[in-house]
Order: sequence, then C-alpha cells, then structure tokens
Amino acid sequence: MASAEYVFKADEKPAMAGSPYKPKLSPARRAIYFVVGLFLGTCTTLCNGLVASNLGVISGSIGEYTAQVSWLVAVFLAINASANLTLVKARMQFGIPLVTASIVGTYIAACVLQLLWPTLTTAVIATAINGLMCATLIALSTYYLMQALAPSAQPMALIISVGLTQIGSPVARMIPVEFLASEHWLGLHLLNLGIGMAVLGVTLAVPLPRSDRASVFSASDAVVIVLLVSSFLLFAGVLGLGRSYWWTDAPFLGWMLVAAISLLVTVVFIERRRRQPLLQLEWLGSFDLMRFVAIALLVRLSLAEQTFGSVGLLSMGGLNNDQLRVLFACVLVSMLAGIVVACLTLSPKRIPWQVMVAALFIATGAYLDSQSTSLTRAPQLYLSQCLIGFGATLFIGPALIFGFLKLFAKGPQYMITLVVLYGASQSIGSLAGSAVMGSYEFIRTQSHIASLADSAPITNPLVVARLGIGEALLSSHIADPEQRQKQSSKLLGKALQQQASVLAFNDVFRIVSVLAFGTAMYVFYLQMSAFFLSRIRREPENVND
Repeated sequence: MASAEYVFKADEKPAMAGSPYKPKLSPARRAIYFVVGLFLGTCTTLCNGLVASNLGVISGSIGEYTAQVSWLVAVFLAINASANLTLVKARMQFGIPLVTASIVGTYIAACVLQLLWPTLTTAVIATAINGLMCATLIALSTYYLMQALAPSAQPMALIISVGLTQIGSPVARMIPVEFLASEHWLGLHLLNLGIGMAVLGVTLAVPLPRSDRASVFSASDAVVIVLLVSSFLLFAGVLGLGRSYWWTDAPFLGWMLVAAISLLVTVVFIERRRRQPLLQLEWLGSFDLMRFVAIALLVRLSLAEQTFGSVGLLSMGGLNNDQLRVLFACVLVSMLAGIVVACLTLSPKRIPWQVMVAALFIATGAYLDSQSTSLTRAPQLYLSQCLIGFGATLFIGPALIFGFLKLFAKGPQYMITLVVLYGASQSIGSLAGSAVMGSYEFIRTQSHIASLADSAPITNPLVVARLGIGEALLSSHIADPEQRQKQSSKLLGKALQQQASVLAFNDVFRIVSVLAFGTAMYVFYLQMSAFFLSRIRREPENVND
C-alpha cells in the first residue's frame, strides 16, 4: 500500500518509531501479508541450520579442521544475540525498507563471495551477516503477521514468528546431503544465495506500510555496540571452541574469557554514566527480570538435548541426515503443533502455565531418551523428540510475550534491553547448552570406558569367548592368527567405546530431564506463591468488610 495513496489515521499509528503503520486492509491483502510473514519466519534460521547440520563435512571442503569451523556457529549466535543493539535504532532512524535491503543485500554479496572463493574467512563473513539478517527477519516476520491479524490477535504474530525460528534445524536436516554436497558444496552455497535473493525479492514486492523515523543514534552508541558485540563474540568463541580444544588444555580460551568479561564490565561502566543508555541496567538487575531470564535460560539449556544429544547419539550409530528425514519431519510437525497450541491458549495469566507444561514435555522426552541402547535408532526416538519439539515452540513465544508485558509496564525505551537480553539468553544459552552437555558427555564416556574395562578383564571367560568369535569372523579375511587376534581386540575395544558413549548420552539425557523438571517445579512454586500471597492480602479486606 503506497503511503501517497492513503492517509493514515491516528489509530493506525504505531506505538514507537521504526514500526510500520497498520492500515485497514482487504482480506486478500491480509492473506498476502500472512503468507509473506510465514515465509520470512521459515527462512530466519534455515541458512544457519544448513551450515550447523553439516559442519563436520563442510570443514573438509574448505580444508580446515572441525574445531576451526566451529567458529561459524559461534559467530552466528554471537552476532544474532547482539544484533538488536543496532537494529532497533536503525529501523527508527533509517526506516524498515533501507535497513532490510542493506542487510539482505550484503548477505547476498557475501554468499556470492563465498561461492567464488570458498574459504573459512569468507564463510565467517557470510555467517556473521547471516546472524544479523536472522534478527532482521524475526522482526520483519512479526511486522508482516501483525498486518494480517486483528488487533486482538496481534500477540500471536510474535509467537508465530519466534516459534518459526525453531524449525530451521529440522528443515535443514531434511534436505538431501547429495544436493548440498554436490560440486564441493556448491548446492549449499547456491541454496543460501537463493534464500537471500528470495527474501529480498519478497520484501520488495510486498512492502510494509511506512514507519515514522526519528534521529536516535549518538556517537557513544557506536562505542557500546562495538564493545558489547566483541564481548559476545569472545564469549561465544569460548563456548564454541572449548569442547574441541578442551577447556583446560588451551590457554587462549582463558584469555578470551578474561577479555570478554573486561569488555562487558567496560560496557556497564559506560552505560551507567550515560543520560540515554542503550541498556537500562537498573531494570536489567531487577529480581523479577533476572528470574524471567533464568527460567528462559534453563529451558534453552534443556533444549540442547535435541540439538546435541539425540543427534549425537544417532550419529554415533553411523546415521546421517539422509537416514533421519522421517524423524526430523516428525519433529517439524510437533513444532508447528506447539506454535498452534501456544497461540490458542495464549493469555497473560496462562503464560507461566505454558512455560511449565513446555518444560514438563521436554523433561518427559529427555527421560524417554535416557533408556537408549546401542541398538537405538530413529524410530525409537520419534515420540521423545516430538515431545521436545512441541515443548520448544510452546515455550519460546509465550516467554517472549511475558517479557513484552514487563516492557509495556516500563516504556518503549526499554525495548533494546529486553530483546538483547532475551536474544542473549536464547542464542548464547543454546551454545552454552551444547558446550556443557557435550563436555559432560565426554567426561562420562571416559568414566564408563574405565568402568567397563575394569569389569571385563582379559581373563574373563566372556571376554575370551567374544575375542574368539571375533577371530572366527575374521578368519576368512585374515590368514595370520596374530593379526586376527589384534583385529579382534580392536573390534572389542570399539564395542566398549560405543557402549560407553551410549551410557554417557543416557547420563546427559537424565541431567536434562532433571533440569527441565526442576524448572517446571520452580515455575509451579512461583505460581502457587503468588496465588497464596494474593489470598492472604485479600483476607484483611474481607474482614474489614
């Protein structure tokens, strides 16, 4: 709708600069906005999902070690977590079309550069811009959906757009590896490029109504943004690389952590002395907000069960993405169901109960996975992973709505604080979840290997019989008896390693189950405490009456 052809009414004006006007639209136009909003939400994390789900094999195509390529996920999550430091004010000052076209256009250029020169450097550049584009698309998806929905249903726009960010990983894992890996991963680069071009084309073809602009940037904002983004990058680097290089074996990880904390302290020092800070630190330190962030972080840590645990267990069994399509299709359907249920049951009073139920679904799914064996394959995980996928999208949207309810009570100047805090809890929390769970799995694997080795000495008759079976199976391939014995011992060692890994993953699943269940019980405790306190406060009034 061109602004020159339409005079916006007072009730169509947005609550703050940088948000689009909301004119009355025809049903057909609203349907178009709704479809575009769904498309943008689906594209939000798809590019990163394609990279993250194929990280191990991508490293070989660009001639780097897997540990070095781990920077890609860390950079994406760090930039995505801190992007709204810039984007909220950028939309206010420059408008949505210019900001969107600039970021998506830059991503397209980075994809072309990576296509022509596939190195780790160009991959990091493209990934960093993708992190910025992801944050842009979340806001865009929300704005498009808000244009399509009635005023009373507009909170659903946020639930849908944020919920759709979760489906990038299962959708990416359903795309055939043969297509992505063709011609040294040309398929992957072309698909990422195509997604960027499709997003740019759709937003230009179906533009949002105009928004008001305001001059909001200051010179000191740039200093805070650079320092905080650098801090997030260092934190993400430590979490992303710690498991690969191991925490205590790489001194540079310690220096990175010291630098990250120093930069964060510097940001706090600067912000506390500014008249118009980017981050409202007095609200940031409030108990109510910290409790909200703690719950969001705990649930996000629990969701590492799906991104690291179940995928790691099946990958250890020799399965790749092509053999897990049905599993991820089931997860995708369950996530979409979670979004629908979150929308249908949404109300301010129900949000804590939605979060509690989501945590219980995650706890149940993780507990079911903790019964895995070395024979466990994808069909045995359909139910558990669907429960976790459903819980993920049932949680993430209502949790952000709860934060916005707190924001409305404070004022629009707290917007950046909320979105950065929530983004950090989800992005950095996701990275921390994989790092903590992965490290715990490694430690428990070593412990189980030692335990299994102690319980099965070479003199054990069962071990001797197993070695004999191995030698008999190898007799048709290896003539030398000594070599057969060595190879049989290696096969037994691999079997012990696999069994130890399964037991370690089960330990991880139990920890996740306890963590998610504890989160649910904490939310229940808060609800019951609030209920009884309200009853106690009402009793004196009833006595006076």
